[in-house]
Amino acid sequence: MSTSASTRTFPYALVDVFAERALEGNPLAIFTDARTLSDEEMQALARETNLAETTFVLPGDAAEERAHGVRVRIFTTQEELPFAGHPTLGTAAWLWQHHPPLAGAGTVTLRLKGGPVTVRFEPRREGSIGVYGTMRQRDPEFGLVHAPEDVARATGMAIADLDLNLPIQTVSTGLPFAIVPVRTLEAIGQLQVPQALARAYLAGTDAKFFYFLAPAAEKSGANFHARMQFYNGEDPATGSASGCAISYLVQNGEVPSGEQIVLEQGVEIRRPSSIFVRANLTAGKVSEVFVGGRTISVASGRFLLG
Repeated sequence: MSTSASTRTFPYALVDVFAERALEGNPLAIFTDARTLSDEEMQALARETNLAETTFVLPGDAAEERAHGVRVRIFTTQEELPFAGHPTLGTAAWLWQHHPPLAGAGTVTLRLKGGPVTVRFEPRREGSIGVYGTMRQRDPEFGLVHAPEDVARATGMAIADLDLNLPIQTVSTGLPFAIVPVRTLEAIGQLQVPQALARAYLAGTDAKFFYFLAPAAEKSGANFHARMQFYNGEDPATGSASGCAISYLVQNGEVPSGEQIVLEQGVEIRRPSSIFVRANLTAGKVSEVFVGGRTISVASGRFLLG
């Protein structure tokens, strides 16, 4: 295919994050050198990929990157985000594999709009699929406790399906989610959030999205079953919300301090994801929030812009 002299070429990679095998988990597009893209072009490319998020790597001085991290920006189809979990993990994994200043390093730090996030990588085992990494998220901030009646109306759920033994509360480890505990797997499986009502309700709160949790099936290999529906459809895996979720579960005594558990997400949309989380509770304060999972490379290519 021929291109004109004025055409700009932008390589990109496609990876599946929080996946145990290719074509599962949450897909992520990574533009590996976005230094000449404008903000408007980044947003337009994110709309073009039409994925939950797209990241844009802004490479810099190698010594600076090793010391302080690589600049990365994250966009949904509608807006830029200060932080998001699966884009952070997936982009760091790609850099760990392909970016010469950081390839094979024990840790990779991303300098995001919301602040630096470091991802630690395990050595690759022979025969293993993809790259396993763990990110430490910010210590959680616990916000508004929501009235069950209001949340039921905004999410289309019956109050009887909510677990009223636990609060519905906003938690943020970089991006604020209202954590909604659901009584049964059957109830969460029927979730159909009316987005206009949800957005109208959330606009008057300290939360950006809802994140739903229910006990997982006994033989699923997971501890909790999660779902997150938003303006871009249903998210197969929400790493930023996972840090909020484990903070919430530890704070409320549902998971012991320091114990690693598995959240499953994306099952209903045939993109099953496994998210490994843990957090500590010391003197009533949750800290050391870790979110991990596997990233698998599935494609690469280039975009051509005039």
